[in-house]
Amino acid sequence: MTDQLTSSGPSRPAGAGAGAGTAAAPAGRGHRTGDQPGARPRRTRRVGPIVRHAILIIASLVMIYPLLWMIVSSLRPNTEIFRNPGLLPISFNTENYVNGWNALSQPFSHYLINSTLLVLGCVIGNVIACSLTAYAFARLKFWGRNIAFAVMLMTLMLPIHVVIVPQYIMFSQTGWVNTMLPLILPKFLATDAFFVFLMVQFIRGIPRELDEAARIDGCGHFRIFFRVILPLMTPAIATTVIFTFMWMWNDFFGSLIYLTTPDNFTVPLALRAFLDSQGTSDWGAMFAMSVLSLVPLFIVFLLGQRFLIRGFATTGIK
Repeated sequence: MTDQLTSSGPSRPAGAGAGAGTAAAPAGRGHRTGDQPGARPRRTRRVGPIVRHAILIIASLVMIYPLLWMIVSSLRPNTEIFRNPGLLPISFNTENYVNGWNALSQPFSHYLINSTLLVLGCVIGNVIACSLTAYAFARLKFWGRNIAFAVMLMTLMLPIHVVIVPQYIMFSQTGWVNTMLPLILPKFLATDAFFVFLMVQFIRGIPRELDEAARIDGCGHFRIFFRVILPLMTPAIATTVIFTFMWMWNDFFGSLIYLTTPDNFTVPLALRAFLDSQGTSDWGAMFAMSVLSLVPLFIVFLLGQRFLIRGFATTGIK
């Protein structure tokens, strides 16, 4: 009998299980109700990127509006260019491109060729001189290296207007005014400290073990530079090429100082010739030639964009 009482144990009411289930149901509903306020941060996380992208799109449209307006204005007659600030032209006038191409003393292709020759000379000079100078600062040990490097960095804060007068006097005495030599020759002397600094930072990120291995094989500094360092500097060199191309293609001040005859004009000076302070200005032709002059910039930037990003990313991880 004792075993029967022990095995049976205390009896539970029949409704105890149902009551527990009934009690658990409101608790579950209360838990789901408590989750409803947590849905607001999720909605905020969804709305946040939408708002940011909308702001970026609006800002991009504001920044690109002048370019789009110039392209549309190149297809408008001169009488409608400043009357309608919108981007929908009433009529397309392709004569601006024909007139602008032959409006000056030389066809516009002549000025494009002048700018191309100037840019090529400056690009070659910057790549050769800045890379060699950067290798010397990054790898060679010589007396006064740190002082020379600091002085070079100080030249970044020196405006070009400070040195333009003595440079003009020097080039005038050598008879180089009205030629492209005053614009190209300084590039072969590593005068662009920005590119030297960029390449120095890049070379410092290359392991010195590669130099030591090449030195064991009997290579000197020039062979180490041309066979080891230079092939690894593709991102930095591409960055130098792109920026030099863009800066010299758009350079107006230097060309205005040193180039005096129309036959030697570059693209910026040729575009300035369309504007006449005393007579009528051919705005449509100027906008048309401005659009054509932007095509090489877009092509160079699109082709070298990945190298440009890689160059800045690599030199920034120091």
